[in-house]
Amino acid sequence: MIAQLKAQLTDMVGSAKDLNALEEARVTALGKKGRITDLMKTLGTLSPEERKTTGAELNTLKDEISALIEKQEQALKKQALDARLAHEKMDVTLSVRPQAKGTIHPISQTMDELVSIFGAMGFSVAEGPDIEDDWHNFTALNFPPGHPAREMHDTFYLPDDPKQTGDAAKKLLRTHTSTMQVRHMMANKPPYKIIVMGRTYRSDYDMTHTPMFHQIEGLVIDKDIHMGHLKGCLMDFARAYFGMDQLPVRFRPSFFPFTEPSAEMDIGCSRKDGGLKIGAGDDWLEILGCGMVHPNVLKNCGVDPDEYQGFAFGMGVERIAMLKYGIPDLRTFFDSDVRWLSHYGFDPLDRPNRATGSK
Repeated sequence: MIAQLKAQLTDMVGSAKDLNALEEARVTALGKKGRITDLMKTLGTLSPEERKTTGAELNTLKDEISALIEKQEQALKKQALDARLAHEKMDVTLSVRPQAKGTIHPISQTMDELVSIFGAMGFSVAEGPDIEDDWHNFTALNFPPGHPAREMHDTFYLPDDPKQTGDAAKKLLRTHTSTMQVRHMMANKPPYKIIVMGRTYRSDYDMTHTPMFHQIEGLVIDKDIHMGHLKGCLMDFARAYFGMDQLPVRFRPSFFPFTEPSAEMDIGCSRKDGGLKIGAGDDWLEILGCGMVHPNVLKNCGVDPDEYQGFAFGMGVERIAMLKYGIPDLRTFFDSDVRWLSHYGFDPLDRPNRATGSK
């Protein structure tokens, strides 16, 4: 009788095609009024020997049917999941917002252009730390004690380094990329021909100044370098960057502690009708500072000024980006406004033509 019941219940569980049918089979076999439960209730009417034998057989049958139901349940759940996956497909490769599109920030774009232009002239790229010490940032670059640029209103000073002494202990956020002139000359032997680009920091904030901005610094040192090389290099750069072969350029005397003689470079422009147009015109626009490296800077870096000389230049990356791409406010570079970026940004797969400045 138990063998016949096992066969019937096994067939019932095996023929269940879904979880509802399987639940009905479980209730029929193991429920409070199930067939195995009913047989368990009759054990009291049997003799002690029959009760022992029959009880053991029923317990074994109960365990076997329970295991069979659990196995069938796992198989039906997998079958149901496979059916859902087959019908409820989602292509995760499609964008939720297909109109959204990333763009290259004007700063990154301008830096790429600068590397391209100066790289074609034979410059290599050097890098340095944002956190500097007073010696590299000021003293080595011939800034005398008490120079206004050392004051707190220009420079972000950090706590002194207890492991250092003197100027090396005074930590600050670099105010210019010129610090890498010092580091590069001290770590390498001349000649040098490098550009350095990166963040710089000054305590100022308005339409044309931000506490953090980007600079590019250039350095050329060799035995036969003179002011004519400086002028030729920077004139070629300006005309290549703005895409104007006949761009008017002039150099005006200026002063920087780390160069002598020093100059500022202007490009021609027109301010007719209150606008600004780069090129031939009746006005001038300053874009960078430059000069021949001061002999004291060479001495501080272990370079003999009687044997080597050269020039250096520096400019703000944001400034020349604003001039080329018509961006009116420096602060908008760092506002993280996607509308601004979608307007002034560049398609990463459709790079602008640096020769013409077109997007």
